[in-house]
Amino acid sequence: MMKRKIPKPEGPGARLLDPRAYMLALGSGLLLILSFPKFGVGLTAWISLLPLLYALRGKNSLQGLLLGVTAGFTAHIGIMYWITCVVVEYGYLPYPVGIAAMLLLSLYLSVYTGLFAALLVFSRRRGLPFWVAAPVLWVVLEYGKSQLLTGFPWENLGYSQYLYLPVIQIADVAGVYGVSFLIVFVNAILYELFFVATEKRSKAARIIAVLAVPALVCTYGVFRLQELEAAVKTAPSLTARIAQGNIDQSVKWDPRYQRETIAAYADLSAPAPAAGSDRPELIVWPETAFPSFFQDINDLHRDVAGLARSAASWLLFGSPAYTYRGGELVLFNSAFLLAPDGTIAGRYDKVHLVPYGEYVPWRRFFPFINKLVAGIGDFGVGPGYHPLSLSDRRLGVLICYEGIFPEAARDYKRGGAEFLINITNDAWFGRTSAPYQHLSMTVFRAVENRLDVIRAANTGISALIDATGRIGERKELFQRGRLDVKIHFYGRDTFYATHGDLLVYLSFTAIIIYLLTINIRRFGHVGRNR
Repeated sequence: MMKRKIPKPEGPGARLLDPRAYMLALGSGLLLILSFPKFGVGLTAWISLLPLLYALRGKNSLQGLLLGVTAGFTAHIGIMYWITCVVVEYGYLPYPVGIAAMLLLSLYLSVYTGLFAALLVFSRRRGLPFWVAAPVLWVVLEYGKSQLLTGFPWENLGYSQYLYLPVIQIADVAGVYGVSFLIVFVNAILYELFFVATEKRSKAARIIAVLAVPALVCTYGVFRLQELEAAVKTAPSLTARIAQGNIDQSVKWDPRYQRETIAAYADLSAPAPAAGSDRPELIVWPETAFPSFFQDINDLHRDVAGLARSAASWLLFGSPAYTYRGGELVLFNSAFLLAPDGTIAGRYDKVHLVPYGEYVPWRRFFPFINKLVAGIGDFGVGPGYHPLSLSDRRLGVLICYEGIFPEAARDYKRGGAEFLINITNDAWFGRTSAPYQHLSMTVFRAVENRLDVIRAANTGISALIDATGRIGERKELFQRGRLDVKIHFYGRDTFYATHGDLLVYLSFTAIIIYLLTINIRRFGHVGRNR
């Protein structure tokens, strides 16, 4: 019988700097970059962790931590590089400060990858194979990254698969974390197959697992796709028009361009010439499409209300809003829903704000931040994710960044929303990878809840994402135009919408049970030796 050959872990005095291991960790970071849009392809994710796992051979937990941080830091620089462009061009920070901000965020996010690698080494030294420990640790830490502090789930590993519809259908059971779990599981099994010597029976079991588990997931996905494609033929529907104004960020708030902006959206919203039956039931404009405070009754307000009346359509658009609390002005990033008679039928105030974009966290603990972000005020937080009523239908509004948070869409689904609208202004991102990454994450909100999602972006990418996650016709970056789409109502609950991130909770429970077990064994061993 062939015994598994695992290199012995190096002791505390071993070198922390192993150039070959760090090159491998760097390689994993580069492969992770190439797993995401716009430069990468999702298939790369299925082998992206192999170099890091190989680099952990014979290492102790501290070395594992440093190698994991190296891989994560490299990956996040490549994925998040666009932050420098945003804070320099629109935050008016010096270029070195912009680079430093991006590097600090990347370093923080890489801590989770470092903990993953360190804990993986810890579990391996206690006899737990990578294919068991790696996916469990990954999803727990990925969830932690998505929740702790302000929460930042930007391009979690599962999002890399947004174009592979059979793979991502499992998200209606396990969310995006289920897809992450699967990817890490395959990486770990491949590592065990190629780089760990085992007996033939064990190797055969791993070959079966690496083939059977993804095959079962894809089989489930194909079944779900066929089921929904059949359901759409009889599902009730609603016609909608998405207006992409492509308003330049530099003039967006200039009072001299306000009427020009409204005129542009009015033109995009009008029925097509000689198409009397082409009247949309709902018109959607992007985040802050209204270049002033819509709640103020003035000529701009009357123009937009008149547009809804002349189109005889519901109209949803973004606008800043305000109120006074204790004599102080409080601003909101809001969405207004107008009825076909031009009256305000509903309003949603953004709940999950962008840190250092819409509010400054920890301002009182770090006073120097005020000097760096002097132009940023703290926006107010909305009362919650409560659907708006559109005649006999209910819709959920996700403003910009909220589209990347699964819990926001879940709250809407559980509150009775029958479709979602994500309004955003991605002009801040320019032609970087960020608009493509932003779109990739919104896809999962449709699959997790089996709801169609309208995405209306100022400069793109606007699209309809159906309940299977399929991206339909779309308007690309920096195009002005409109899309006429049809939203379908499936009336279906999903396991994920009902139970949430049960996979993550089970994984966390498994870790706690494992730690308790090894401690009980250790204390029992100490007791016997006394």
